[in-house]
Amino acid sequence: MELAHSLLLNEEALAQITEAKRPVFIFEWLRFLDKVLVAANKTDVKEKQKKLVEQLTGLISSSPGPPTRKLLAKNLAALYSIGDTFTVFQTLDKCNDIIKSKDDTAAYLPTKLAAVACVGAFYEKMGRMLGSSFPETVNNLLKSLKSAESQGRSEILMSLQKVLNGLGGAAASCHRDIYKNARSLLTDRSMAVRCAVAKCLLELQNEAVFMWTAELENVATLCFKALENSNYGVRVAVSKLLGTVMATALIPKQATVMRQNVKRATLEEVLELMATGFLRGGSGFLKSGGEMLKVGGSVNREVRVGVTQAYVVFVTTLGGQWLERNFATFLSHVLDLVSHPRATQTHVEAVYSRRCVSFILRATVGSLLGEKAQIAAAKEICQAIGKQMKAVEAVVNDANSENKSGAADVAASQHVMVCALQELGSLVQSLNATASPLIQEPSIGLLETVTSVLLHPSMAARLAAAWCLRCVAVALPFQLTPFLDRCAERLNNLKTSPEAVSGYSFAMAALLGGVHQCPLGIPHAKGKVRHIAEDLLRTAAQNSRLSLQRTQAGWLLLGALMTLGPSVVRYHLPKMLLLWRNVFPRSLKELEAEKARGDSFTWQVTLEGRAGALCAMRSFVAHCPELLTEDVIRKLMTPIECAMTMMSIPSVIKAHGAHLKASAAMVRLRLYDILALLPPKTYEGSFNALLRELVAEFTLTDNSANTTTSLLRSLCHYDDSVLLGSWLQETDHKSIEDQPNSASGSGALEHDPSSIYLRIPAGEAVPGPLPLGVSVIDASVALFGVVFPHVSYKHRLQMLDHFAECVKQAKGVRQQAVQLNIFTAVLSALKGLAENKSTLGPEEVRKSALTLVMGALDNPNPILRCAAGEALGRMAQVVGEASFIARMAQYSFDKLKSARDVVSRTGHSLALGCLHRYVGGIGSGQHLKTSVSILLALAQDGTSPEVQTWSLHSLALIVDSSGPMYRGYVEPTLSLVLTLLLTVPPSHTEVHQCLGRCLGAIITTVGPELQGNGATISTIRSSCLVGCAITQDHSDSLVQAAAISCLQQLHMFAPRHVNLSSLVPSLCLFLENSVVHLCSSHLLLRRAAVACLRQLAQREASEVCEYAMNAHSRHQGVNITETGLEGVLFGMLDRETDRKLCSDIHDTLGHMLSSLAVENLSHWLMLCKDVLLSSVDFNCGGKDEEMEKKDEMDDDTMFTTLGEEDKSKPSVAPRWATRVFAADCLCRVIMLCENANKAHFDLALAHDFLVLHLSDLIRMAFMAATDHSNQLRMAGLQALEDIIKKFAAVPEPEFPGHVILEQYQANVGAALRPAFSQDTPSDITAKACQVCSAWIGSGVVSDLNDLRRVHNLLVSSLDKVQAGKGSSSQLYRESATTMEKLAVLKAWAEFGNILQCNSSLTPHTEEDEDDFGTVDELPPDSLITLVQPELPALSRLWLAALKDYALLTLPAEFATQLPPDGGAFYTPETIDTARLHYRNSWAPILHAVALWLNSTGFNVSESTEETAAALPNSQKRATSIMLNQTPGTPPTTKSLPEINKDRMHLILGVSIQFLCSPRPEEPVEHVTSCLQALHTLLDSPCARIHIAEDQLLGVELLSVLHRLLLTWDPPSVQLLVTGVVQQIVRAAQDYLQERRNTLNEDDNEEKENPLALGEGGESGGLVPGKSLVFAAMELLMFILVRHMPHLSSKVSDSPSHVAAKSHLSEESARLVAATVNILSDLPSLCSPAGCMTILPTILFLITRVLKETAVKSADNQVPPPVTAALQGIKTIVTLPTVKTDETQKQWTGLIRSTLVLCWHKSFKASKPLLDEVSILTAIALFLWSASTEIIGVQSLQNGCMNRFRSALNSSDPWVQAKCYQLLLSVFQHTNRALSTPYIHSLAPIMVEKLKAVERSRPNNNLELLAVQEGIKVLETLVALGEEQNRVQLLALLVPTLISYLLNENAFASASTASKDLHEFALQNLMHIGPLYPHAFKTVMGAAPELKTRLETAVRASQASKAKAAARQPPPTVHSTPTIKLKTSFF
Repeated sequence: MELAHSLLLNEEALAQITEAKRPVFIFEWLRFLDKVLVAANKTDVKEKQKKLVEQLTGLISSSPGPPTRKLLAKNLAALYSIGDTFTVFQTLDKCNDIIKSKDDTAAYLPTKLAAVACVGAFYEKMGRMLGSSFPETVNNLLKSLKSAESQGRSEILMSLQKVLNGLGGAAASCHRDIYKNARSLLTDRSMAVRCAVAKCLLELQNEAVFMWTAELENVATLCFKALENSNYGVRVAVSKLLGTVMATALIPKQATVMRQNVKRATLEEVLELMATGFLRGGSGFLKSGGEMLKVGGSVNREVRVGVTQAYVVFVTTLGGQWLERNFATFLSHVLDLVSHPRATQTHVEAVYSRRCVSFILRATVGSLLGEKAQIAAAKEICQAIGKQMKAVEAVVNDANSENKSGAADVAASQHVMVCALQELGSLVQSLNATASPLIQEPSIGLLETVTSVLLHPSMAARLAAAWCLRCVAVALPFQLTPFLDRCAERLNNLKTSPEAVSGYSFAMAALLGGVHQCPLGIPHAKGKVRHIAEDLLRTAAQNSRLSLQRTQAGWLLLGALMTLGPSVVRYHLPKMLLLWRNVFPRSLKELEAEKARGDSFTWQVTLEGRAGALCAMRSFVAHCPELLTEDVIRKLMTPIECAMTMMSIPSVIKAHGAHLKASAAMVRLRLYDILALLPPKTYEGSFNALLRELVAEFTLTDNSANTTTSLLRSLCHYDDSVLLGSWLQETDHKSIEDQPNSASGSGALEHDPSSIYLRIPAGEAVPGPLPLGVSVIDASVALFGVVFPHVSYKHRLQMLDHFAECVKQAKGVRQQAVQLNIFTAVLSALKGLAENKSTLGPEEVRKSALTLVMGALDNPNPILRCAAGEALGRMAQVVGEASFIARMAQYSFDKLKSARDVVSRTGHSLALGCLHRYVGGIGSGQHLKTSVSILLALAQDGTSPEVQTWSLHSLALIVDSSGPMYRGYVEPTLSLVLTLLLTVPPSHTEVHQCLGRCLGAIITTVGPELQGNGATISTIRSSCLVGCAITQDHSDSLVQAAAISCLQQLHMFAPRHVNLSSLVPSLCLFLENSVVHLCSSHLLLRRAAVACLRQLAQREASEVCEYAMNAHSRHQGVNITETGLEGVLFGMLDRETDRKLCSDIHDTLGHMLSSLAVENLSHWLMLCKDVLLSSVDFNCGGKDEEMEKKDEMDDDTMFTTLGEEDKSKPSVAPRWATRVFAADCLCRVIMLCENANKAHFDLALAHDFLVLHLSDLIRMAFMAATDHSNQLRMAGLQALEDIIKKFAAVPEPEFPGHVILEQYQANVGAALRPAFSQDTPSDITAKACQVCSAWIGSGVVSDLNDLRRVHNLLVSSLDKVQAGKGSSSQLYRESATTMEKLAVLKAWAEFGNILQCNSSLTPHTEEDEDDFGTVDELPPDSLITLVQPELPALSRLWLAALKDYALLTLPAEFATQLPPDGGAFYTPETIDTARLHYRNSWAPILHAVALWLNSTGFNVSESTEETAAALPNSQKRATSIMLNQTPGTPPTTKSLPEINKDRMHLILGVSIQFLCSPRPEEPVEHVTSCLQALHTLLDSPCARIHIAEDQLLGVELLSVLHRLLLTWDPPSVQLLVTGVVQQIVRAAQDYLQERRNTLNEDDNEEKENPLALGEGGESGGLVPGKSLVFAAMELLMFILVRHMPHLSSKVSDSPSHVAAKSHLSEESARLVAATVNILSDLPSLCSPAGCMTILPTILFLITRVLKETAVKSADNQVPPPVTAALQGIKTIVTLPTVKTDETQKQWTGLIRSTLVLCWHKSFKASKPLLDEVSILTAIALFLWSASTEIIGVQSLQNGCMNRFRSALNSSDPWVQAKCYQLLLSVFQHTNRALSTPYIHSLAPIMVEKLKAVERSRPNNNLELLAVQEGIKVLETLVALGEEQNRVQLLALLVPTLISYLLNENAFASASTASKDLHEFALQNLMHIGPLYPHAFKTVMGAAPELKTRLETAVRASQASKAKAAARQPPPTVHSTPTIKLKTSFF
């Protein structure tokens, strides 16, 4: 392939390759040329032009295939437009000659077509440059058009379109000729030709004025004719032509209007013309008026659907502003269509017409108008409904109803009502909360208008009105409860009107059905609907005029009630079971007696009642599966079995007339529906009767109509859509495209009123249940599938044989119908078997099934063949035996080898595909070779595109299912695919779609291998790329979609080889079309494009965006504004309604955001801002003068670019859903910035950092938080909270001491205020409370008065919590109130916690300091004044909430302990939803309660009266429960200790329950809150006593904390845990001390040694599980090992252990320190014997920690663990409790060993330097604290001295200095026996060291310090020595000091340190002299040279002092040493 990449065709290479590969080679060269010509150097091109032209024109006559000729033409034209144009006319003539040629053979055809393509391309590219030659060319083309076959016709028409395009107005002389010749082809039998004509005429109408003036009517008629018997493609093309021509006629294009004086058509004329097509089809309208009135002949459905699409094109072309101005006219016209008798001849036609009109309204109003304009449109629709309703009322109230036409008007008005109400409902639902002005403005009267239709005489209209109300309630949930109440009241008042009973019950049912879409629900009390329903059922018999309506209404309401779910239904179930039982006769005898009684009317009411009861049952089973216990099912079975007995009642129908048939069918439908939901085991006794009925149902035994089921398509495989044509369901026109094809388009609400309350199937806007006839068959088929797997083999065989018999019996159309139904049932049964994992049965059953299926593989109906193939595959799956599969495969092989007819070849090739699909590669491996070879052969059958389609489709299935086993067949398959792609005519789109599928399957099979570089892989890869290129260039959208998914696969496996720079722009083009152009590309294509972009953006977001922008700048037809691809995607979100598509767009934008937002911040924030702030300038209207300008604008520009000023802003302001997404994006941007770089929050550093955009962020959040839309308000508040949290601590650089957020106080306050208003939904108020607490807690605001604004909001909501909502004002379910109240309490709790933490009642953890310490905060006391007044009430509410939470977390088996009437804040009915709200808010409340108890609470008793006063009335009853009383008993007052005990139990219980097993998704804040609460609680003495008294409590708590550590890693959690452990240990210590003290005081005879108290007793044994010390050690050991794994031999020896880094992080260090501290406290809890048990471990751990962490650091800092370890050693060594006789020996041994451990040299040499100082300190501690007899052992002394000796000789002055300090302390020890050996041993070394200083004076402060410390020790020794030795001692000290003095010359030049030493020595000498005068004199006398040195120095010093009298005297160095240990241990 690489050889093809050259400017000239490489002819040698071409000659060398095989014939078969040449077309591919040529195509690849043309592809290369296409890319390279644009970029190449012009001179290069001109040099080689001659040769190139030769090569290209040579290719014309080499009969190129369709893709090749397209590229060839494009290249030739490009070549001429870049190079010289000298020879262009020669080439043109050459082409014309080829076209004129008389050769009509098939072989010459490709050459002709190539010439035609070239001509088109020349004119398109060069246009008027070829001006003079065009008449001849056009005539030539038109001539050959007459004689051409279909492929030629479409190619010529496409060329003509290009000629017209290139020449524009210059070709005017040929316009009429082209028009005349082309128009007759609009009704060509080839659909491709019709499409081509439509496109050609569309091009023509741009310039040919006559088309939309004189010829307008003819064009319309032509279009209507073209739509007859059309396919989807033709309908799209023709409707585009028709709509555009009509729009142009109405508003012509300015340029053409100026040339000729044109008469413009009026809107009425245009609409009238379109209406004729809609109502009369293509039959023309030149008939006489009389014939028009005779309603005869139905409208062709294809025409109606086509005209419907044309209406949409018409309006879209004219634009949103036109629609806004003319909406009233347009609406009345469209509604008139559906009231016209021709549109509603039969019920089905009426339903279809309604669908069309609804489609027109949805597609125009729904997508072209902005939200403001939609509200205006809704008003118009309201008025239209009101007008219609007035007319209807006039007719109904007209007493003398002779008025025949009036009745017809009423009948017609129902359809108008349905369309108007559905559109109104859809509008309100899409506007969501933005629609509130519609409801709130009384002048519109929307609700009154809609409710008035509930009394319409027609059921369809009443249902539509009910549906509309449901939509309004779902959009505006606060209306739901008032609507229900209003309907209930009206129903009660108008009980006597049948319409009212029916209409209002519909409305209530619809509203109840909508509750599940409203997250806040409705009050539980609304379940009283049951009473209304019961009342209706009870009174039904009283008045025969109302019986039917009341019965239906009653059951409908009960069915709707069931949708509220188990929590509501639970309360009504017993009554419901009773009602159900009473509807049916109790026994067979009663049933027989019943059949004999009654007349036709009573039977109708009875049947309707039973159908209703079954329907309510089904609703119950579907919506309350939790309540279906065995007992309930048994009770349900009684009525159901009875219903099964009376399934068929032919005798009754015979006796009372056929009109009962429908009611009987309804009963059967309901019965089948409910049985399909119940487990088949429950009714297996009735299988026989049931199956007989089911089979009769779908084999149409008792049914004369040929009704077919609608389920077949859904049971066939989704991938077979290409064969079934079911991809129409995936188009933008799906709601109307059903009509020409199937019954499924005829759904309407009136077919089954119960669908008004059921869930709507996904993807449908309005429920459309099918007609009863179809529904019953559907239900029977579905139930058959459920029951079949449970039936005996004998019965299966009987049924299958019966099916074959039925098919044989039926003839003609009926046979098709029966067969379709039977196949659907069989498929349903096989699917059931597969799902149940059961088998089909023995040989005879299989045989029978096989015969049935094989027979249908040859059926002429493609759907049946498809179903048969699917059934065959499923049978293979269910039987699963190799021999059976082999037999089936062989049968198809033989058939395919012999058969020649299309039908059996297609059927059997699909059979092979399905076999492989269901058995998988392994099961069918042995047939692979044969299958593939047969299918490859069939795929080459060029005579029948159908055979090619089916065989290629099957091939794709085989490739998919075989996986890697197919690898050997990849090359031949691929080469066939390429060959076909290059030769099959593009009009056979199905073949191309299947080729695309094959290509995709092959790419998946080769998979990751595609990255390789081997020769074969490279060939495969380049073939795949060529295949993708061909399919991508195809004109059909589905083929393009297949190409995109192939490229997507390729990109996944071999990303380097997919060229994004060409892929991305092409994807953008598809999306662009949908945004800008009216020819919105196909939905599947848009889906594929977005799915592909989503994958690309995941890996390479920046490249994708860059290529999209480049494509725009290079104008590759891609119109992307400066917002880039992201802007286009945001724009799409406003137009697209397809779920999958929107979610992919969200993902794509999400990926782009994650990769690009941080680098390109301002761009992304700008995008979000544009979307969010658009709602401010919500005007979609525009100015009038702008419009006039638009009217005169040249139409060319209007269509292609929509005018420049218009393109810059999207046509519609972003809708609320897009704005919500933008707000979410905003939060993501903040989060991304935080993760990327903290500098985003620092103004001092900022370049394009987030903090610079703060004002925008606040403004966006504010706009969102105060919007109409509730979702947007939530998103806005969330954004605000994020902003506050992230920016709270950011300082304002210009005003030090202030934070940057301070300036936005007003905005925050204003954003929050509306959320606390009375009518705000609870979830928003709850969110706002969170934001409030974040704002107050952030510490941003430092002025009390400013804080009051937000604080007052919280106070007001607290009042609301205390007031308790009266049931009157309740709009939502009770748990919504729970949510709101708990949110308020949580906010107060967080607020309180922050204040308390600030006033530092709790120990600071470092995070707290970061949060609060940075801000210049006010003294917390002033803030506390904000909480103080509320505390008494708050504390009670908090405790009440905690009690509720504690009860709600009880396991299910304690459910009986829950209070029967709910808690303080929840009602028993909403317990499940309430749990979630408690779960979100308990933690801060717990913390707050702990803080409150700690500060005051334990001294406050709760008197019942106060509590009752603080709680709302509704909660009074709960109070008694809270205080553990039974309601009704007089309150017993508890003593304060009892109350406190209860509180302790509550808090500890809640904490332990939570900490036992916090769910992993639990936020870490809950864990920290809970631990902080425990910590705080244990600060108070009361709590400490409580936990210490009951030791098991402490043990339990410790083991729970241990468990917590196992699962939660964050260091913050571990630190808090150690804090709590410390508190528990301290509590135990205090308690023990208390007991010991009391024992000491009770001096009477010693019963018990006070010291022997404590754990371990006399024996020293600790019991795990009961011992606090043991539990604590377990936990602490765990933490130590977690941070220092080498402490545990188990861990360090395990193979998985990696040697840990020796350096602990700061957090770990703090943790280890805390742990060591607690460890050293533990011995004090033990008796002496107990101590001996634990001390070895503890001492070992402490010394190990000391040695591990005492690492030398540069700055000589002591790490926290070392400090802790030293402190611990001191604590333990000085323990008072252990000095008993029994333990003395053991204790001595322990201490000695520890000391040895300390000074023992570490055996690992590789470790970092040990910090000598810490080890010496430890040794000194021992020497200080322990007694001589323990440590005075010779060997120990030697060890210690060696350690000191080496330290003295250390080269590090710091170590020396510390060593001197420690020696000082040792020498000063009171016990002389201990210190003397050390003095003897170490003093000489010291003296030597100090003497040596004279030779090497100190160079820096540290060295100086060492000398000074040493001198101090010597001085101390002098002081310690006895008088008689003093002279000797001074004789050591004084000379040393004098040797430090400098003479005057040396002094001047000495270093600072040296001078300081001189000063120090001098000072000391001056100090010593007076101290020991006698000895001093003696020494001085002995050495005169010393004396002179000293005197000189003194003199010099005095002289310099005199000189520098002005200077301050130098500070005395010796006052304190400059470096201290962190902690003093002495």
